[in-house]
Amino acid sequence: MKAVERVSLEKLEYKGMLYDFYGELLTQHQKGIYEDSVLNDLSLGEIADAQGISRQGVHDLIKRCDKILNDYENKLHLVEKFARIKCNIRQINELTDDEQIKQLSNKIMEEL
Repeated sequence: MKAVERVSLEKLEYKGMLYDFYGELLTQHQKGIYEDSVLNDLSLGEIADAQGISRQGVHDLIKRCDKILNDYENKLHLVEKFARIKCNIRQINELTDDEQIKQLSNKIMEEL
């Protein structure tokens, strides 16, 4: 995989995580367009046609949603904490040979 593709994938994954944590704080209209763009990978033109608005309007709304979601993360740090907890659980699994501890840590990971 090329470095540019990896960065794009990581950026898209991060946007998805932001949406998972904070998406309910967007309006229904914002959620629909953001989901179409980030989760459903529709083009600006496809979204614009479906919503009956301009491509520029879609672009502006997506940018606004990105800013809103990033602002929430900058204040609450939930995505950052989630990633840190997942990393710690992986380290626990790597450091132990105890199957009960691995099962418990995997159960915690699933519940996150």
